Amino acid sequence: MAADLSQIVKAYDVRGVVPDQWDESLAELFGAAFVTVTRADAIVVGHDMRPSSPGLSAAFARGAAALGADVTLIGLCSTDQLYYASGALDLPGAMFTASHNPAQYNGIKMCRKGAAPVGQDTGLAEIRELVERWSEQGAPAPAAEPGTIGERETLTDYAAHLLSLVDLSSIRPLKVVVDAGNGMGGHTVPTVFAGLPLDVVPMYFELDGTFPNHEANPLDPANIVDLQARVIAEGADLGLAFDGDADRCFVVDERGEPVSPSAITALVAARELARHPGGTVIHNLITSWSVPEVVRENGGTPVRTRVGHSFIKQEMAATGAIFGGEHSAHYYFADFWNADTGMLAALHVLAALGGQEGSLSALVAQYDRYVGSGEINSTVDDQAARAAAVRAAYEGQQGLTLDELDGLTVTAQDWWFNLRASNTEPLLRLNVEARDVPTMAKVRDEVLAIVRG
Repeated sequence: MAADLSQIVKAYDVRGVVPDQWDESLAELFGAAFVTVTRADAIVVGHDMRPSSPGLSAAFARGAAALGADVTLIGLCSTDQLYYASGALDLPGAMFTASHNPAQYNGIKMCRKGAAPVGQDTGLAEIRELVERWSEQGAPAPAAEPGTIGERETLTDYAAHLLSLVDLSSIRPLKVVVDAGNGMGGHTVPTVFAGLPLDVVPMYFELDGTFPNHEANPLDPANIVDLQARVIAEGADLGLAFDGDADRCFVVDERGEPVSPSAITALVAARELARHPGGTVIHNLITSWSVPEVVRENGGTPVRTRVGHSFIKQEMAATGAIFGGEHSAHYYFADFWNADTGMLAALHVLAALGGQEGSLSALVAQYDRYVGSGEINSTVDDQAARAAAVRAAYEGQQGLTLDELDGLTVTAQDWWFNLRASNTEPLLRLNVEARDVPTMAKVRDEVLAIVRG
């Protein structure tokens, strides 16, 4: 019987519960389908610390090798370390991770050589079709000459590449608390930070895919409470929190206050524009107004895009952008094959903070100019009907502009909001920003009353 992949093949990746929704036999078919669709004669494969990851990645490698592709296994790695390997070795790659999802989940993030994304429109739909067909009709015939499976260490070279992109040679000593959330930050941080003038206070560096301390999703405020308290207790200069596969990095200032990812985007954009004058910077439409303002002030060109890494990467390639940022704390660098790496963003923050004498809160104040609601999710019965009701309420009002680049964005002189539907759940996601707290609260409450009415 053909496998039902509708529940596990998402817009950008494969993700589901193991072994209920997928297992090693399906992973093997995914490996075969991946090399068929990418026409690869060699690939690179890595995995995170989840209990199911070694078996799934090994099965994927067997499926790829059976069809003649040589497989390089890089073992335990962060997602951006896999992107590094794909870029540096110029090979398509597959990363076994479910990022911040609970322990019973696993998934595959795939890319073409040079870390170019594989999503629904760039090969994932074809991969799904092949896996469904083969699960019904039997595995494809093996190649006359199977590929080889070998191993390679890439962590040292990954760290060296990142450190070549940011000058940290003359920073002052800093005390930094790092919460790895029992995820892959515990694997990458010790090597990347080794030799820097940093007093690192590690939290939850033990690799444990059952996440015994808290979910490895720093976007949820509940998961950075431990870090905030530790930064204050240690009198640290800042705190860093990585998600499960360590491709996203969240920052906490010396007061234990979260720093908006939009402020980090603006800070890094200013630094990258100093290196590449006149460059283009991509930002998604829920980042703060601060981001395009800072980009223009530093001589750059801001380009607004939809939410989601495949859109950002496509836009970066199309515009030759030097940097891109999302409000979800994904940061993309031209110097890193347009791929996202939270670690490189963290190094920029350390360089900026360590290059002057002030505090992090004082440093980021210039990049954090507005009041944001954060993302507010509402469960609704009919996404389209509720969104249409919101549009009807604001349409035709003087002084407002409406656009539908991604969901509905309504912009006034002193505020804006974006309302978009989740692709995977019956949710509407609301983001509001304004020049002051009362205005933000008023707009937020008005929109939520319609959404939840």
